[in-house]
This record gives sequence, structure tokens and C-alpha cells, in this order.
Amino acid sequence: MTFPHLAETTLNAANRIGEWLAQNDFTSPQQDVDADCVVLAGNAVIPTIDAACRLSAANRLLLISGGIGHSTPFLYAAVARHPRYNVLQTAGRAEADILADIAHRFWNIPRERILVEDKSTNCGENARFTRDMLTSQGITVGRGIVVQDPTMQRRTMATFARVWEGADNAPRWVSYPGYLPVLRNGADGLAFTHAAQDVWPVDRYLSLLLGELPRLQDDANGYGPRGRGFIAHVDIPEALQEAWRTLRQDASLCDALASRSL
Repeated sequence: MTFPHLAETTLNAANRIGEWLAQNDFTSPQQDVDADCVVLAGNAVIPTIDAACRLSAANRLLLISGGIGHSTPFLYAAVARHPRYNVLQTAGRAEADILADIAHRFWNIPRERILVEDKSTNCGENARFTRDMLTSQGITVGRGIVVQDPTMQRRTMATFARVWEGADNAPRWVSYPGYLPVLRNGADGLAFTHAAQDVWPVDRYLSLLLGELPRLQDDANGYGPRGRGFIAHVDIPEALQEAWRTLRQDASLCDALASRSL
């Protein structure tokens, strides 16, 4: 289904939020970037998964974290659509097991350099169980790269900061989403600017943008220390707050999303 065009101010607001959520600590990460480990959190964005495998192919440990959760069917669908990965079995399998197969079979990463954490079902567990696995394996990470669905990248980094808060010799975690989504008004409706296979449908992506900023708030209803305590404090610039209000107050956008959810 095509998604209707957005007003220019709404389009700009969506792209501003998307870029901020896809926290990228690198200008252009290369194979020789200084890092001991890559942590890939389970997600269904194939360009992001490929980016993590590309970084790990240069003799780095790849720790994949992801069990079976409410978003796992999106990964099953993305793998089934992929022209190469569609040979993999997915039904009933944890996200980390599927991603480990991709890393080994298609990116030639040896099994001995892949750690699989297949129980986590959310960002908090991704971080906690990653720490538990590194500790149980006696692995010390000086600097690690965290790769996640771009819409969840900033929250994941705040979760990792929370889990390692106050820890001696905590790893220096740096953020890389692997893919930056940018929307445009195209000839056939709203679309992503850069051709990329197996990313979100536009309506799902916009719903994720709208839902993410309230989670990052450090108030009674948010995930920060003054709320549920799942994440470290995140400074949300006023320009981002205003961009979110622009999306929330766009009646045509909200109506289009509501009609699709029904």
C-alpha cells in the first residue's frame, strides 16, 4: 500500500527525528575501526544486520542478542523476502539464531567468533544478558560497537549505559545503526529516499517514530531514571520535542496511520 504525501514541515520533522534516533557515533565506520566486539541486537532491518556482519568480518567478536518477541515475525518476513537469506529456516527460532546463520553462512564469520544470546525479548534484556554473557565467558571488552534497528538505536545505547552504570572497567560502547532512513514525497506517495530492501513499511516506520520519544522521556511516564528506570537519562533537544509535536498534530498523518492500523 502506498502512503499519502506529507506536508513539507511534517516530512522534515519526521526526518529530523529519524536521524536523531539513529544515533551514529561514526562519520564513516571502516573495517579497521578500533573495537574489540560488535553487539548486534535482534531486529528485522536487513541493511542494519548486514552492517553489523560487515564490521564483524574483520576479526571481531560478534555477540548477537535476541530471543523471540513481539517483533520477531518481522524478521521472519524480512528473511523470507530476501533473495539470498530466504533459504534459512525461521519458524519458531530465536532472532539471534537466525542472525548467527546469516553471519556465518553469508558473511563467512567463523562460529567460534559468534556468541549467541537467545533469551532476550526487549532492549533492557539485550543489554543485561549481553553483560551476563560477557562476564560468564570471561570476556573483557575495551570498546564495543552496538548495532540496532535505527529507530531504537538511541534507546538501546541508553539501556547499555544504564546496565553498566557505575561498573568498574565498563566497556566504551559506541553506536552505529548501519542505515539512516530518510523519507521523501515520491511520485507514488511517501517513500524512503535511498533504495533499500527489507526495511519497514512507511506506516510502521512513522508509528515507531511517534512512539519512541515518549519512551525516552525522563519523567513519570518515560523509561528514564525518574520513570521506569530502564534507561540512563537522555537529553532530548527542544527542536526534537517540537518535531514530535509536529507529527502528533498533523491530522492527515494520524488519520492515515489510524486507517492502516484498523
